[in-house]
Amino acid sequence: MNDIHNDRSFCLSILKEYTKSESLLKHAFAVESCIKAYALKFDEDENYWGNVALLHDFDYEIFPSEEGHPFKGNEILKSKGFSEEFRNAIMSHADYTGVPRNSLLEKVLFACDELAGFITAVTYVRPSKSIDEVEVKSVLKKMKDKAFARAVNREDIKKGAEKLGILLEEHIQFCIDAMKKNKDLLGL
Repeated sequence: MNDIHNDRSFCLSILKEYTKSESLLKHAFAVESCIKAYALKFDEDENYWGNVALLHDFDYEIFPSEEGHPFKGNEILKSKGFSEEFRNAIMSHADYTGVPRNSLLEKVLFACDELAGFITAVTYVRPSKSIDEVEVKSVLKKMKDKAFARAVNREDIKKGAEKLGILLEEHIQFCIDAMKKNKDLLGL
């Protein structure tokens, strides 16, 4: 039997069953790109980590409130046979769930979630709309602009890098590089 935790096509089918928005799908792929790159860096299971990232917001479109996401998704994944460890990693990405970030995977998911979305937003305002033009300094500059990508929590981006023990600039560059490798899938 194929382990569902490492089966990307199974996880992708769940993502696409619950998520129809192109931007949310691309967000899942962007976070997945960053997480898989970190899994390789830390010599962890790239497929397992990638699938956690792929499914971290799969329920958001249907349950967008704090009462729903990621609690409802947790129940759905439990009913499909996903382990508590897998589901806790997803639950921990939102501060309001109260699920602590103890594992390296949980810390990486938190660190990459908001940043991947922010890098995508910075890419969209580049003249070419290509991630190849995005530099750390432009991301840092846009982080200071409170009106830009208003929904992205800058403190979470900073706190995420800090919890990983990585300089913010290094973390941003690492995620830009990871996203560049999948720029066609991400539409960047």
